[in-house]
Amino acid sequence: MLEILYQDEWLVAVNKPAGWLVHRSWLDRNEKVVVMQTVRDQIGQHVFTVHRLDRPTSGVLLMALSSEVAHLLAQQFEQHQMQKTYHAVLRGWLEGGATLDYPLVEELDKIADKFATQEPVAQPAVTDYQALAHVEMPVAISRYNTARYTLVEMAPHTGRKHQLRRHMVHLRHPIIGDSAHGDLRQNRGAAAHFGLNRLMLHASALSFTHPVTGAPLVIRAGLDRVWQQMLDQFGWQDQIPDVPRVEFAIDAVQDKPTE
Repeated sequence: MLEILYQDEWLVAVNKPAGWLVHRSWLDRNEKVVVMQTVRDQIGQHVFTVHRLDRPTSGVLLMALSSEVAHLLAQQFEQHQMQKTYHAVLRGWLEGGATLDYPLVEELDKIADKFATQEPVAQPAVTDYQALAHVEMPVAISRYNTARYTLVEMAPHTGRKHQLRRHMVHLRHPIIGDSAHGDLRQNRGAAAHFGLNRLMLHASALSFTHPVTGAPLVIRAGLDRVWQQMLDQFGWQDQIPDVPRVEFAIDAVQDKPTE
């Protein structure tokens, strides 16, 4: 059973667990447990994807209950009308916040894009980020005598493949658990000493306009056990507030029966 964050007659949003594929993929042909089919079986309706989260990323995943609504939501994503908020744990000590405008060369899949004839090109990529908290732990990892970590909040304005991971690498503060772009020794150390044995990237909130009712919605996803244990170990319990799963931007909207 997946945690349903929001559901009405047009939409359903779930808290996607880390390690789950959104749908069946050539990435793992033998994987039988995927989000789409699980949600379909859970609510007894077909669901339609409108965006995706990488397999190791947890958090808010929005789906439509018809192809028409899926198209409307996809348009909001394409026109950058969806506001996405992520939290991550980074290696090292990242200070302050800024808007990072750093183009990314398109990443091609070894299998899906093996017959591509054009060279990948750099695409615009923009991310807002803000450091929320820091910690230095008395554990020697790699060549350092202590282990430093930063809790960061990020809001991507574009949707490039692995954008948040690659942007943090550009800042020289990779996300802990990033096996594709991160620091292998730091990842192993964080897993061994603090139980951070996966990608520490969570899609915390998704803000958008309901495609049918026009109501402004903010859907939030809570943190799982790995995140909660990490917050306790690092003394960050109050850095990510415990908020309702669904928050309406306008109080009066809550009185409408469709929500």
